Amino acid sequence: MARAKKPLPSLDWLQPRLKLSRALSLLSFFALLALLLVWNLAFADLHGARIGVVLAIQLLPLALLAPGLLLGNARTHAWACFVVNLYFIQGVLAAIDPARAVFGALEAVISLGLFCSALLYTRWRFQYDRKLAGE
Repeated sequence: MARAKKPLPSLDWLQPRLKLSRALSLLSFFALLALLLVWNLAFADLHGARIGVVLAIQLLPLALLAPGLLLGNARTHAWACFVVNLYFIQGVLAAIDPARAVFGALEAVISLGLFCSALLYTRWRFQYDRKLAGE
């Protein structure tokens, strides 16, 4: 038995939501980037590890996503939802350690914000594109 297709929202309803979700995802992205940079450069106790190597490992996934996020690519926002889970896990694990509790809580909250806003942008962008195509 085939289900009836749910009607798509109007373009007027989608446009402000697209702008807001994209702005929130970019804000969260840059906040996460800044948090990682500031924490590792100023506060982290790396126990002798090279700061460049640590930053490269932590920032490489974000650097790969940056061009697509800046251009507003919906598929890149969808991939960001997968990648940001790594930062959420790292934040939760850091929040358990009393010495890194504030950093961990901030990282978990920012990554959760990026996940939600990127997910909403992806959904609404595909609906917007389908509506523009005449569906």
